Amino acid sequence: MAARSYGQYCGVTTAVELIGERWAMLIVRDLLVGPRRYTDLKQGLPRIPTNILSGRLKELQEGGVVRRVPIRNCGLVYELTPYGRALEPILLALGRWGFQAMGDPDEGDVVTPDSLTMALRTSFQPATREALDIELHVGEVALRAIVRDGVLAVAQLAPAAPPVGGALPPGEPDAVIVAGPGIRRLIGGEVTPAEAIAQDLAAVVRGDVGILDVFARTFHIDPVAPAVEAPEYADTATTRRSAS
Repeated sequence: MAARSYGQYCGVTTAVELIGERWAMLIVRDLLVGPRRYTDLKQGLPRIPTNILSGRLKELQEGGVVRRVPIRNCGLVYELTPYGRALEPILLALGRWGFQAMGDPDEGDVVTPDSLTMALRTSFQPATREALDIELHVGEVALRAIVRDGVLAVAQLAPAAPPVGGALPPGEPDAVIVAGPGIRRLIGGEVTPAEAIAQDLAAVVRGDVGILDVFARTFHIDPVAPAVEAPEYADTATTRRSAS
């Protein structure tokens, strides 16, 4: 059941009524990483008021997007239903679109394990078919990202352990990369790996520095093409400039 109705019979309207309320899509984003307890969701969305989190979870359950299930040693957790998981390609595409307007972080903006995981999934280029095994540190967040045969697996290393179950990958990564939010410029192709290192946007603190080239090919978001000026508008604009 939607929190409010827009009074229009349209698929887009129904989607917005289901997941368009403030914080709802970020709850879905985090649940796309994996099942989460209520406390995990609150920790991953530190600015959300508890009454809003409870309300959004109730609405998402009533809409068939989220359900509560028992998991051994974790109690009841929230997870996406198959209907909810169908949102994954939509959110990844939305993330790529939003990436174009991110700019630099504002003061107080944080990177969470789930948001960084989804950033990697958003920018992942499986067609490269290159193997990769890295430990990535951004602020207080550390992830292990492994790519094999065009498949990406991401595990949370810090802070603490993965919120709900799941074994950490065995062995050691091939390299450890430490970066700040400016790594988005490498992912967006604004800088080369060499420039990212020179500008202190990223550093390979263990392993072959060439791993950053593989990273840049594996995690990349092409810029959205600029809008094409409509012929009618272009002709009108040209006429006005000629007359002035």
